[in-house]
Amino acid sequence: MSHQPVIDGLEFARTGLAFQGTWPVSAFLRLCELLRTEDGTLHYELRGVPEKQGRLGLKLKVDGALQLVCQRCLGALELALRIDVSLQLAATQAEVDAEPLTAEGPERIVAGREMPVRDLVEDEVLLALPLAPRHERCAGGQAQALQDEEKSPFAVLRGLVSGSKH
Repeated sequence: MSHQPVIDGLEFARTGLAFQGTWPVSAFLRLCELLRTEDGTLHYELRGVPEKQGRLGLKLKVDGALQLVCQRCLGALELALRIDVSLQLAATQAEVDAEPLTAEGPERIVAGREMPVRDLVEDEVLLALPLAPRHERCAGGQAQALQDEEKSPFAVLRGLVSGSKH
C-alpha cells in the first residue's frame, strides 16, 4: 500500500509545509461504498497556509476520476474531480462554532495533532459528490422507459381514455 502521511494540522500550516501523492480509489473505504467500481487513482496536493484572514489554514487540491452509477439509467457515469478547497483551522470545536458559517467563506475544521491526510482527502471527495449523479442524457434510459410502457396494461387503458376524448 502507498504512503499514509499524518500531519499535526496547526504545525503543518504554521510552517507552510506541503505534501503530494497519489492513492488508488480503492484506498478510500467510505467512498468505495458509493461507487460503481473502485478503478482509478486520485492525486492530491496539500499545502499549509501560515496566514489567511488572520488564521492558519490548509489548501487541498484533488484530481482524478470516479466511476459512479447514474441514478436515471443505472449505467456507468464517470465523474471528473477537480477539487480546490481552502480549510481554515481551529484549535477547538468551540472556536469553529463561535463564528457563523457562510457560503462564501472557507470551510472550518478542528486541527488535530494527528490528522491523517487520506481522511482529509476522502472527506473533501465525499463532499464533492453529487447527491443523485446522472447523465445529461441517458443512452438507454428513454428507450427502456418506452419499452416498459408498451408492456404495461395501463398503457392500453391510457390509449383508450385519450382516444375517447375526441
